Amino acid sequence: MTEIKVLGPGCPKCKTTYNNVLEALKQTGIEANVVKVEDIEEMMKYNVLTTPVLMIDEEIKIKGRVAQVNEIIELLR
Repeated sequence: MTEIKVLGPGCPKCKTTYNNVLEALKQTGIEANVVKVEDIEEMMKYNVLTTPVLMIDEEIKIKGRVAQVNEIIELLR
């Protein structure tokens, strides 16, 4: 199963990205394990300085901006 992580401290952009992931999954019918990582120490393990970060299967796909629903759908395909 695909694993999607949204890294961010809980800011509005991070929440929007997380909600956009859920919407993209709903629209495509794809099943995935979605994890929201808000712990700073956990985020540091991925060596990212700008949030939000969208990761799919441990690979950083988008960072530093909100991932739009249509972008996420394209990444999942």
